[in-house]
Amino acid sequence: MILYMTVKPIKYLYTILTALVALFSSLSNEINAATPKQSGSQFVLILDPGHGGKDYGAVGRIANEKTINLDVALLVGHKLDQAFGDKLKVVYTRSDDDYISLKERATIANKSHGNLFVSIHVNSVDRRNRNRASIKGASVYTLGLHKADDNLDVAQRENAVMTLDDNFEETYEGFDPHSAESYIIFEFSQNLHMAQSVRLANEIQNRLITEAGRADRGVRQAGFWVLWATGMPSVLIELDFICNPEQERFLDSDEGKVKMADAIAGALSKYIASTIGIQAPDLKKVKSKDRVESTPKPEPVELASETPVDSAVVVEPVVESKPAEKVYKIQFLTSSKKLKNSSPELRGLKNVDFYIDNNVYKYTYGSYLKKEDAQADLRNVRKRFRAAFLIALCDGKRVDL
Repeated sequence: MILYMTVKPIKYLYTILTALVALFSSLSNEINAATPKQSGSQFVLILDPGHGGKDYGAVGRIANEKTINLDVALLVGHKLDQAFGDKLKVVYTRSDDDYISLKERATIANKSHGNLFVSIHVNSVDRRNRNRASIKGASVYTLGLHKADDNLDVAQRENAVMTLDDNFEETYEGFDPHSAESYIIFEFSQNLHMAQSVRLANEIQNRLITEAGRADRGVRQAGFWVLWATGMPSVLIELDFICNPEQERFLDSDEGKVKMADAIAGALSKYIASTIGIQAPDLKKVKSKDRVESTPKPEPVELASETPVDSAVVVEPVVESKPAEKVYKIQFLTSSKKLKNSSPELRGLKNVDFYIDNNVYKYTYGSYLKKEDAQADLRNVRKRFRAAFLIALCDGKRVDL
């Protein structure tokens, strides 16, 4: 059985208790910051374009998630800023192609005393999914326990971004995005803003269907770390599936981005106006930007090896590094036991190796003397193993990057 839980039970329980103490100790401050009480007060909207920088998110044939997320978020923010004027302050967790960690995103939202957190993403499914090219539709998530496996899959994919951070195990206090057990922390957290979040999620979902023409995949709940860490009403939007060529063309088009942004802005306008006690502005009188200058799309990157990740070849071990020589590798899988070369998890991979840490086998791809060479291959490996990340080894032991 493949295990993704590497945190010891005692450490895990300590992590839960630490998180709960932090949550409840700041409860009163979060309540005061979350909802303005005075009619006409300024509303602080946090727009969070998912991924960015070295994290491309889901990748399609012609586009990537990080660019679509940013373009739509900037369109939303521009329209609302024009409509509300000084009654609204829009804060972006990123406004260009920068990598911002999940923890930094939550920190930006909380330090800005946000009244609402909106995270924008694009969906995808595993390459082995037979419906990959036909699946479609928008969905809006609020924080909660996953009630379906596909909800958990989406949360795990989005939470896996934290593995790109150096020493992410310490930064996120042992939270393992791949372990179902880690998500128990959301069962113990009291989401004070559930009613507002669900109300907004329903409004956004309805407008994405009726105004942007997206198929309806419903309002859902799942354990997104960034929603849990922000002390305010919050939603996470999955615009559509980039793995579907037809939907990808819409997501990547200027027309599609404007339609989706206008739908989201309309829902947010209604929510904001209601919260601060004013009449919602007529967004039809506010001209949308025709387009937003996108961040550059990535050039296709081939793996350094002659054999691509998805081809069927016999697994070959990596040549051992010279003693005391630091090498970079791409970690993509952990297991409680040593896997056979013919196992499905390793099928199609060349240059595979493993190291043992706390009696857990951790599998790596490639061996690089230069960090930039490893980063180039990482983009392709992550198309199959979403949570793959870079590590550095010296004499077979993991060291800092």
